[in-house]
Formats: sequence, C-alpha cells, structure tokens
Amino acid sequence: MKQTSILDIISPIMIGPSSSHTAGAVRLGLLAKNIYGKIPQKITFKLYNSYALTGKGHGTEKGLLAGVLGLAVDDRRIKNIFSDDIAKNIEYKFEYQENFKKHPNSVDFIFEDDKTMKIYGESVGAGEVCIKEINGFSVKLTGKYNTLMIVYKDIPGMISQVSGLIQTQNINIASLHCDRYAKGEEATMCISIDGDLENDVIEAVKAIDKVYFVSYIKKLEE
Repeated sequence: MKQTSILDIISPIMIGPSSSHTAGAVRLGLLAKNIYGKIPQKITFKLYNSYALTGKGHGTEKGLLAGVLGLAVDDRRIKNIFSDDIAKNIEYKFEYQENFKKHPNSVDFIFEDDKTMKIYGESVGAGEVCIKEINGFSVKLTGKYNTLMIVYKDIPGMISQVSGLIQTQNINIASLHCDRYAKGEEATMCISIDGDLENDVIEAVKAIDKVYFVSYIKKLEE
C-alpha cells in the first residue's frame, strides 16, 4: 500500500493533516498575487509562528510560492515547485520569525518590482484565508468575492463616486471597508461585490481625480 504523504493535501484529493499549512498557503499566495496584479520579479516571504516553525514539513513554503506564481491548489506542480521552470524567473527568499501578536499561521508577502507592496495574511483553517493588511492599511479580503481595491487621497465624495460607477452595472455591494493614515491623507477602499465588473467601469475608477492605484481582485475558486 502506498504511504500517503502530508503533501497530498495539495493534490486534487486534498487529504492531509493540515489544510491551513498547505492548501491555505497556496490560497494566500494566489490572493496576494491577485492583489499585486501580476507575478513579481522579486518577493520575500516572512513566515510567523507555526508557519515558521513547522511550515517546511507541511509544504507551506511550496504552497506560498506556488500561489504567487498563479498555481491553483490542485496543481501537481506544487510538490516540485522549487525545481519547476515556472519558478526560475522569480527571485524569492523565506524569512522566519516568532511574533505572538500575529496569528499562528501568518505571513508577510513583500513584493518588489516596479512598485513595492507589503501584504499580510492569515490562514485561518480548513483552507480558509484572510488578507488583513496591505501597506499598513487594515483590510479584510477572504477571496470569496470579486473585490475592487483602491488607494486614493482622503477627500469628501470619493466613496459615492466609486459606488456610483458600480451601480451603473446594477451590481450589489456585499461589503465596503475603508482605512486611512489621517484625515486628508492616503486612504484605501475595498469593495466586495456580488457580480463581476466590466473593464470600462474599472478604467473609469482609475480616471477619478486623486485615485492613485486600483486593483480588481477576482475571487478564488472554491
């Protein structure tokens, strides 16, 4: 009888002792890549607590890298991702830290390319994940909804401008989360929706005065 590997959790059957360390890691990486908008040239993964201490044996590092490279959780290339051709054009490294103010299964993604972005996420169990912070801003992205993320100058009327454009497609807003450094300074807006935005709406949001960055984040496959 073939012995089951703990890495079999990332096979299509998805069996194994820790979905949070393996399948969750892939989903975190994929969601972080979708937020950044592309596969970066350089990335640092900073693993915390249980991810740092036991992640290597559970395939966490492989999962995180595979997700950032755009692989789905059932892709068989994950098991050999470090030697796969898909990983040869990206510079990556892993760092490890104990910080008990952070979730046991958590990671910072530090993207470095034409833009630098730091994304903090947690694997909360049963393959479920949550992105909690982007460049110091508080967010809540689970990958369950298509989400429009905007970085902009905190001025009156910005929320109504963006929501008005979404309403032109008769799409319902499932949730809206805003954060800012200070009044009148840089702010973020994350709008999760029930439908799918047309590209012309996304381009119209980008064209709003004082909008600095827009990312349309597709929901993860179940």
